Amino acid sequence: MDLPRSFVIREGDLRILNPIDAGKLATLGRVLKLRPGTSILDLCSGKGELLCTWARDHGVVGTGVDISVAFTAAARDRAAELGVAGQVGFVHGDAAAYVPDEPVDVAGCVGATWIGGGVAGTLEILARALRPGGIALVGEPYWRIDPPDPATVAGCQAGSREEYQDLPGLVGLFGEQGWDLVEMVLADQDSWDRYAAAHWLNLRRWLDANPDDPLAGELRRELTEDPLRYVRYQREHMGWGVFALIRR
Repeated sequence: MDLPRSFVIREGDLRILNPIDAGKLATLGRVLKLRPGTSILDLCSGKGELLCTWARDHGVVGTGVDISVAFTAAARDRAAELGVAGQVGFVHGDAAAYVPDEPVDVAGCVGATWIGGGVAGTLEILARALRPGGIALVGEPYWRIDPPDPATVAGCQAGSREEYQDLPGLVGLFGEQGWDLVEMVLADQDSWDRYAAAHWLNLRRWLDANPDDPLAGELRRELTEDPLRYVRYQREHMGWGVFALIRR
C-alpha cells in the first residue's frame, strides 16, 4: 500500500502538500482556538506539518494516517525535529478505513476527499471519529470562476464541471449534509503559486539527476505541459480552502 513514486518526486522537500502556506496553516490553528491536550485525527496527513506544528504551538496531541510510506517517514522525522514525537504519532495505512480507539476533538481530511468519494462521504468518515460537538476539517477545491468550456475543466484537472462546487455551492453542501460552517481559511493566488511552482523545480532537479529512470519520460511531459496549463486555467479558475464544521 503506497502512493505512486511520482507523488514523492513531485512534492520533493515540500512540507505542506496543498495550496496553503505555513502562515495560513498557523492561522487555521489559531482561529480554531486549540487548547493543550486537544486530540486530533488527521486523515491523509502527508508529511505531518499540520499535526507537528500545532503540537508545538498549541500543545495538541494526535495521530496522522497516510498511505505513503515516504510521507509517513517524513512526518515522523518532522515530529522528532520539532520535539513533539511524544504528542503525535503517524500510521502508514488506509485513511478511509482508520477508526481511532477513542473519539477525538478534531478530525480532518485536508485535501484528499477522494477517500470518501467526495465531500459528503468524507464527512461521514470524519463523523465516526468525532466526539459530540467536535470539529471536522475538510480541505477542498472549488470553482473561483465558472469554467466556460470543457478545455478549462480539463485544464483544471477536473473530470467534469460537476466534480467541484463554486464557493457558495460548497458552503451550501455542508449545510445540506447537516453541518455548520464555523471557520475557514482560503488559499490565495500566491499560496497556489508557491505550491504549483515548487513542483516544477522539484521535477527539473529530479530529471537532471535521473535522465534514464523509467519515469523520466512521463515527468518530462508533465514539466513541459504543467506550467502553461496552470497559468492558463487553474490559477484563475480554481480556489481551495480548509473548512471547519460542527455537526448540527
